[in-house]
Amino acid sequence: MKPGQPVPWEQARASAYEAGLAARPAPVTVPLAAADGLTLAAPLATLTDLPAFPTSSVDGYAVRGAGPWRVIGRALAGSVPPPLGSGEAMEIATGAMVPAGTDEIIRVEDSTIDADGRVDGRARPQRDWRDQGDEAPAGEELLPAGTPITPGVLGLAAACGYDNLTVTPPPRATLVVFGDELLTEGTAGLGRVRDSLGPQVPGWLSRLGARVTTEGVLATGPVTDTLAAHIDALKQALAGADLVCTTGGTMHGPVDHLHPALEALGATYLADSVAVRPGFPMLLASVPRPDGRPAFVAGLPGNPQSAIVALVSLVMPLLRGLNGQRPGTLPLVTLAEPIGGRGDFTHLALVRLDDDGRARPLAHSASAMLRGLARADGFAVIAPGTEGTPGTRVPLLPLPIFPGQRP
Repeated sequence: MKPGQPVPWEQARASAYEAGLAARPAPVTVPLAAADGLTLAAPLATLTDLPAFPTSSVDGYAVRGAGPWRVIGRALAGSVPPPLGSGEAMEIATGAMVPAGTDEIIRVEDSTIDADGRVDGRARPQRDWRDQGDEAPAGEELLPAGTPITPGVLGLAAACGYDNLTVTPPPRATLVVFGDELLTEGTAGLGRVRDSLGPQVPGWLSRLGARVTTEGVLATGPVTDTLAAHIDALKQALAGADLVCTTGGTMHGPVDHLHPALEALGATYLADSVAVRPGFPMLLASVPRPDGRPAFVAGLPGNPQSAIVALVSLVMPLLRGLNGQRPGTLPLVTLAEPIGGRGDFTHLALVRLDDDGRARPLAHSASAMLRGLARADGFAVIAPGTEGTPGTRVPLLPLPIFPGQRP
């Protein structure tokens, strides 16, 4: 890829994903309690029939033959009941093993007890127990490799008999902030501005599936605007991370040192500017390291909204690949208002979803503004050469708003 030539947005996303997938770390095995939020590195196949034995779905009576039936005992969860003979019944609890020989289960609310202690009643047309293997036979693959592990997945794994899971370890990511003009506290003034990316980018990275290695601080920097300082900061960050995100310096101005710093580190560009607005002067490069797996540097533009566009355009698919996840497809939303196109560039427009699910563009969404971003649900994707007209369906690139939520 020729430096400085904008890569089509879809192509850039695909390249980032493929690079991450090729560089994903070797799988590891962890206890169930440590697997939440990670990704399955191997298919989840059940180690037992589900359920492992015939199981009652209700509280009631297991009966055999014609009634009324003589009650011979109880079948409780956690025990193995004796078989039923003809004319016999056994009180049974939800989740208990169904006695051998059972013809029907009569719900407790559909039953009566006569003066001799015999039970009578009528079973419902739909049988009230689950056969062994009704949900899945032993050995059936239930989830493929690449599935994000949620609490529901953990519950399923436990039911399948797993104590540990084979997972892809989360990629380590960190942030390096460039810019002498940035303040890390207080209010802007006298030509200096408050850094708004250092406080937010680590949170986005965590929500996108990275383990952020900031050692108790939000970000490294601001780094002094010299080439030597940039090279040194990148070397230190790359020593402990699979992905280093940087802010600012992605152009070729007098104090934009990211490109020459990457050249000094032997980097190879996957994308050096992307045909998307806002945020086109973003970049993604791979840096060789001794173990043979590359590390990555994602150059985020200095304008806040442009930086987040770079995150969702390049870093999001890269992290999906590094986590071994499937690339996924974007959901479609209906536009409530017009959204202009950007000529030959893809337009990512901040939107908020109405109560009826329609996407409405937000004000205060210029590259340097954060007010729109703080209220947004995601970006509507307006393809090159098109306009977003009300009522049309367009892809939505959702923002992972809540901790642990992944798009």
